[in-house]
Amino acid sequence: MTTSFVGRDSELDTVGTALTRHRAVTLTGGGGVGKSRLALRVAEQVRDLYADGVWWIDLSNLYDDRLFTATVCDAVDLLDHNPRTPIEALREWLTGQQVLLVFDCCERVLASCRSLVSELLQVAPRSTVLATSRKPLGVEDEHRIDVAPLSTEDGGGDAVRLFRERCATAAPELALDTPASTAAVTAICRRLEGIPLAVELACARLRESSLTEIAERLGSRLDTLVDETAWPKRHRALRTAIGWSHELCSPLERLLWARLSVFRGPVEVADAESVCAGGPLAAHDIPRLLDRLADQSVLQRVDTRYRMLDTLCEYGAMWLTELGEETTLVRLHASHFATMLAEAEAGWLSGQQVAWYARISASHADIRAALDHLIEEDGEAAVEMAGRTGLFWPCCGHLHESRDYLERALALDTPKGPSRTRALWALGITLTLQGDHATALRVGEDCAEAAREDGTPQSALFAAHTLGLTHLMAGRPQTAYDVSDHALITRGTSPPSGAPQLCCMVIRTFAHSALGRLAEAYEAAIGLRRLSIRYGEHWARSYAFHQLAYIDLLQGRAHDAELHARAMLTSKHNLNDNLGIALALDLLTGANAAQGNGIGAARTSGTGNSYWRMLGHPNRGTPELAEVRDQWELQARTAAGDDAYDRAFRDALNRDAELGLALVLQGPAPS
Repeated sequence: MTTSFVGRDSELDTVGTALTRHRAVTLTGGGGVGKSRLALRVAEQVRDLYADGVWWIDLSNLYDDRLFTATVCDAVDLLDHNPRTPIEALREWLTGQQVLLVFDCCERVLASCRSLVSELLQVAPRSTVLATSRKPLGVEDEHRIDVAPLSTEDGGGDAVRLFRERCATAAPELALDTPASTAAVTAICRRLEGIPLAVELACARLRESSLTEIAERLGSRLDTLVDETAWPKRHRALRTAIGWSHELCSPLERLLWARLSVFRGPVEVADAESVCAGGPLAAHDIPRLLDRLADQSVLQRVDTRYRMLDTLCEYGAMWLTELGEETTLVRLHASHFATMLAEAEAGWLSGQQVAWYARISASHADIRAALDHLIEEDGEAAVEMAGRTGLFWPCCGHLHESRDYLERALALDTPKGPSRTRALWALGITLTLQGDHATALRVGEDCAEAAREDGTPQSALFAAHTLGLTHLMAGRPQTAYDVSDHALITRGTSPPSGAPQLCCMVIRTFAHSALGRLAEAYEAAIGLRRLSIRYGEHWARSYAFHQLAYIDLLQGRAHDAELHARAMLTSKHNLNDNLGIALALDLLTGANAAQGNGIGAARTSGTGNSYWRMLGHPNRGTPELAEVRDQWELQARTAAGDDAYDRAFRDALNRDAELGLALVLQGPAPS
């Protein structure tokens, strides 16, 4: 949250106590009453009571049930590299763990929440669920706590405290210590029934209205509000505050508010300019209008982005429908994010690669929404966009979503061509990373056939990469080498023109080392690193460092192996590639063990196992590492002693994975 927490001491105690007595606690109440803030504060206070962590699961950007389980997996960092279903992965991940799962905004997917929570509580007896919802979940033994508005007694109460604190930001020059001011503040808070969101919206108006004017106008609006069918009496005060804030916005601010409602996550200025501009709303006006809406508490600033609370987004969507612009804005939204993925693909082989990975990750909810729209409305565009996720989603662990969207897009009746070939490539690598090698091979062969039909060099390289990766991960390095080498020879020796050529070079390098041709592999890795540095990209460079570290270890150059493993770890961390992070930690474990640093090896191994656990990877990476892991552990145990090794390993394994990684990254700087 971007603002402080005010009051609710008794509610904090009540919820904290309930969590010690019940395994399912639901905070219920209307929109804007403060359920999410209360849940967040409780989660912060009880964190130490849950040995395996507290996980916040934000469901506010969901618009149907289909993405629910994948969203939960993403929220708990379960990036399952396994063909099993997400619910199976969640069951296994939770077994034996003592965690608190906080589900926020459950009313959006109530039936799915009810089903999942019921199942998880059965299979994970040490886990607890705290939910926020406008309605109870309906699970067995659910303990419901109704979150009431803030108290509004004369001259005090938490609502008045909230108003005064927000006033210090909105209008610091305003004197609130006079009897008249105190009376006006109390009157405002009472008329708004102590609803926190309504109070904050009223405070935002202090920049242009006096306390007395706000109190009088709110009283007048409450007396004349008649639309109780749409907004029941218990919501009248919030409806009044939102409606009044909407009326006091300028016409362009109201238009932007409505158009922003099509976004599913926090909004970058550039995204708002692209999607929301049109008619009287010029793109160059949007940055100023975003700041104005933030000053009025309609938006919240989140770093460089702007976020709209769920209740205010609903109001904006209602007005977008009234304006007759919903269809147009949804289409513009989908087109914008399809274009963004195209630009990201074009910029992949460049110094902007890391920035594009961050951009795609931050826009995940909106990319999903865009794909859903295109799958319904424009099959060819859907296939093209889905294929472009292949450079980003599998790398960042969104394998189940990647598979789901690609299979749905490829099931559409669309023409053959490079876009369809690329989508088959993306599906093939997704399946391989899930460990479903048989299906991946079949899809790879379909990709190769499609590439022969469309006849483009780029398609041939895409096909070679997915087939080569499948053969490599399935333990067939010679076939992987033959496929990738043939494609690269056919393409020629010129510098890479895009991602698939570089991907094939990575496969060929790994195949060399898997076949024992270490001199060729080392030379290829040096060349790959040189080329990637030339272009400024990190994905291929990280795998060049992987091969250098691996061969260094095999040939007794442990210090060099450590430097190369750390370089890989840094690149993979920059890309948010958790599979790559796990692989790099394995190599760093080997380097530590080979140098006699048994405790360091135990710590990196424990941290690595945390990542492998969240990945659910069936083989723990590439096949060749399996043969030497046991040897590294034996070396480390000999150096540290079994008891010391076990303690260091357990400490790292039970530590938060990101914290453990941060500690590892504090080591020697990469070369």
